[in-house]
Amino acid sequence: MKNWVGIFGTTVLSLFFCGAAFGAGFHIHEQGAKAMGMANAFAAQADDPSALFYNPAGIAFQEGTKISLGVTVINVPETEFNGTTELGNSSSNPAAGDTVNGVDEKARKDIFFPPNLYITHSMVDRPFSFGIGFNSIYPLAKRWSSTSPFRDEIKELAIKPFNIQPTVAYRIDKWNLALAAGIDYTYAQVWLEKSPYTDVAPGVDGGATNLGDMEIEGDGDGWGYNFGLLWKPIEKVSVGVAYRSEIKLDISGDADFLSFVAPAGSPYGTFNGGASTEITLPDTWSFGIAYKPTQKLTLEFDADRFGWSSYKELDIDLTNSTIGDPAAAPKNWDDCWAYRFGMQYSVNENLDLRLGYAYDTTPQPDSTVGPELPDADRHNYTFGIGYKFGNAQFDLAYMFVDFKDRTVDNDIQTGTYKSEAHLLAANLTYTF
Repeated sequence: MKNWVGIFGTTVLSLFFCGAAFGAGFHIHEQGAKAMGMANAFAAQADDPSALFYNPAGIAFQEGTKISLGVTVINVPETEFNGTTELGNSSSNPAAGDTVNGVDEKARKDIFFPPNLYITHSMVDRPFSFGIGFNSIYPLAKRWSSTSPFRDEIKELAIKPFNIQPTVAYRIDKWNLALAAGIDYTYAQVWLEKSPYTDVAPGVDGGATNLGDMEIEGDGDGWGYNFGLLWKPIEKVSVGVAYRSEIKLDISGDADFLSFVAPAGSPYGTFNGGASTEITLPDTWSFGIAYKPTQKLTLEFDADRFGWSSYKELDIDLTNSTIGDPAAAPKNWDDCWAYRFGMQYSVNENLDLRLGYAYDTTPQPDSTVGPELPDADRHNYTFGIGYKFGNAQFDLAYMFVDFKDRTVDNDIQTGTYKSEAHLLAANLTYTF
């Protein structure tokens, strides 16, 4: 019975662990093609409607009504693992499980398309501006083969989030200063499929035994706030600061478990139950400075901080369950930073060229790295173009994400993860 509590609890924990881990993990900072072309170094420029995400104070310096519709095409990281793993291991019994040696496994490829829509309006002859943004900040998809040695950790995972952000900004002309504040509402759907294993099963001597197949789905939502500041002390320099608060997600889900082995005190067959927890997403800070040495050239440096030190453990409640609740799982994540440099060169009044580089650090310690989110420090390389025609502008950007090799040695596996990802973003913006 105790072992089954651990196996089931770890399964549920995996669902919510994946749904909450963002920051460098899988927080999608690519929320506008113009900014992405400059490696998202945009907090001090913030001169198109995607400023609602990067620094909402930027909408105060924009004129008229603008609508920007875009999408980011994300080729899910092509992750490869080489090493050994423990089939049937669990946090409740880390000594258990069969060691699988010589593992050379690749995650299945996947593509997803988080969209964005921004609408901004500046009042005529008044210093007020308003905006509303719709985007997908924390999407994730990861699939390993159903026969992979990781099948007791994950076979398939999908997270589909949605964020709404209404914002108001105020401009103080005599100081060339703008302030903004807004509300964040986040909703997310999550899905996980796996095949729990154990090496402790009645009537079985030795070897990892498949306990059954598990499917879990759930959703949750929460509220937060954001604010921004944009200051232009001289013509060639602008300084930006933006903040997003923590958001507490109240998550609930359903678990379906088809049992292959009867645990002590429980019947064969199907288990249907619920699970719930609370997860606090970290606060984030963005600091940026932009410099225009000439009319045609803009340079910007940003530093983003993700407050992941607040993510220390997960505590799960199971409902309608005969197997009890799992113990709280420690995570002990760290605060992390991303450093970004971008540049834009205006070839003429219609065409802009952009380049960028970012170094993004992971908040995830070695002890919690696993196949559901094998994160690592990463180098991001970007380029993009912008083309204006009439009242419209089209922006296109590409990003290559080169993850550092992540070598780990913990209760789940010993070995090295290698990953890379490719992103393509496009936005069409129209000014009325």
